[in-house]
Amino acid sequence: MSGSSVAAPPFIAVVPARLASTRLPNKPLADLGGKPMVVRVAERARESGAQQVLIATDSPQVLEAAREHGFDAMLTRADHPSGTDRLAEVAVQHGWSDETIVVNVQGDEPLIDPALVRGVASHLAVNEGCAIATAAHPISDPTEVFNPNVVKVVLDARGVALYFSRAPIPWARDAWQPQSPAQLPNLAAMPAPPASATVYRHIGLYAYRAKFLRTFPSLTLSPIEQTEALEQLRAMWHGERIAVLVTPDTPLPGVDTPADLARVQALFGSSV
Repeated sequence: MSGSSVAAPPFIAVVPARLASTRLPNKPLADLGGKPMVVRVAERARESGAQQVLIATDSPQVLEAAREHGFDAMLTRADHPSGTDRLAEVAVQHGWSDETIVVNVQGDEPLIDPALVRGVASHLAVNEGCAIATAAHPISDPTEVFNPNVVKVVLDARGVALYFSRAPIPWARDAWQPQSPAQLPNLAAMPAPPASATVYRHIGLYAYRAKFLRTFPSLTLSPIEQTEALEQLRAMWHGERIAVLVTPDTPLPGVDTPADLARVQALFGSSV
C-alpha cells in the first residue's frame, strides 16, 4: 500500500509511547538520524494526512522531546496495561465525539507506511457497523504460518474478523493433517497453504471510534484474550466487530530488540 492520492476521512493519529521496555530501555528516545524514534513515528503519522498527531506518554522526557520537535503531546498515567488503555485516557481527556476516528500508531514503528495509516482510518469510516479497523496481508511461508509470534486472522465474506490467533488458521486439513500432530512443527515437510485457504498475517495497526475507546477500559478481560495473549480478542468477546483492510504489501518491521534498532539506525543514518 503506497501513494498519497487516497482520500481519507478526518482522523486523529495518536502515538502511545511508554518509556519503560524490558528488551530495549528508553526505546522512544532512541536516536534515529538525529531525532528520537517517537518523533520519527509521529512524522510518518503526519504524512498520512491526519488532522492532528498527538504523542501520548508516561514520560516527561518523551513529552519534552515531542514538543521540542513541534508535536502535540500529553502526559498520561504510568499504569496503563496497554496502548489502547492509554488512548482511552486521551480520548476522555479531549472529549472527542463518539464517531471521531482515532488511529493508534505504535511508537516503535518508525518505518510505518503513511498510506497504511490513512487506509485503516478510511476503512473504519466506510464500515459503519464496526468499532475498530485493522490490517492484514496474505502469507504462504510455513515458517510464518506456524510461528506463534505471527498473529493470524480469519475473515468473513465482508472482510470482518472472525478470529485472531497465534495458531495457523485457517487449518488446511487435507494439506497439513498428514503432518499432524506427531511431526509438527516439521516445517520442512509442510506445504504452503492451498489457494482456497489464504492465511492472513495481522498487522498491529488499529483505527478506533472514540466511543469504543472510552468504553474499552471498562470491558472485563476475556478467556480467549488471556489464552492467546491478544488484546483485540477482548473487543470481539464483548461483541464488537473489527473490519480488516487487506493489503498485498508486507509492512517493514518495527523495533523490538537491539538488533532491530541497529538495523533501523543504519537506514536512517544513510538516508537522513
